Amino acid sequence: MSLLDISQQLTIYIGLFLLIFGVLGNSLNVLVFSSARTYRTTPCTFYFLISSIANIGFLLINLTSRVVSVGFNFDLGQTSVHWCRARQYFIGVFSLISFTCSSLASIDQYFVTSKHVHFRRLSNIEYAYRITLLIFTISCLHAIPCLIYYDISPVTKTCVLVNSAYAKYIPIYSLSLTCFGPIIVMIVFSYLAHQNIQSTRVLAEQQAGRQLRKMTLFHVVLVIVVILPYSINVIYLLKTAGDFKDTNRLINESFASTVMALLTYVYYAVSSFA
Repeated sequence: MSLLDISQQLTIYIGLFLLIFGVLGNSLNVLVFSSARTYRTTPCTFYFLISSIANIGFLLINLTSRVVSVGFNFDLGQTSVHWCRARQYFIGVFSLISFTCSSLASIDQYFVTSKHVHFRRLSNIEYAYRITLLIFTISCLHAIPCLIYYDISPVTKTCVLVNSAYAKYIPIYSLSLTCFGPIIVMIVFSYLAHQNIQSTRVLAEQQAGRQLRKMTLFHVVLVIVVILPYSINVIYLLKTAGDFKDTNRLINESFASTVMALLTYVYYAVSSFA
């Protein structure tokens, strides 16, 4: 079996598993976090709620179309320019919301565990509502170029980016806002929150607080494990973009990219099971 065949089988079976697993898990999160008033009025859990909703949207839009394209050889993005652009738009919106809200949950844990009253006051549900609305607005506006600069190539009959300047920006955005940015923010603020907890015995003994901290830590570890390899692969592809590559190397890189892409789906699917 060739690497191309293995890539296809991995995408179909692992992709389908992650799709079902992720949609059900995130839906359960939404149900739990939205049913109890305590969860709805706690900034950290509210951020997890919004992140779960974004994860569902990302999986349904991105992973479903990928599995259908590979498994059934049907890609609507090859025939409908509207779907070609809309898919890229929603991928950009949902991914940015998901990672930003996970990062905000880590920041909120630092605020709520701080000794300083000023920082603790920043952990406020009204602030969380406003920040989330701002993030949603920015994410929607930020992805608008996808509705303009994606089109169906007359040569390859695939959905491609047709603006060279925006094509250069996409890797920068991907590495900064959905890769290294969230990793750095989560690590730094989770560490600071841990330091706050160690210095305050009452916080260390709070059961509810411990559960939220476990969820936040789980997100940190998950982002490092599944997003960091993807980031490294993106950097490699950027550095070698101008190199001459034979068929064997292209196949190997395509296989590696498939595996890295599946790893990113793990984040959206598994983060609900913290």
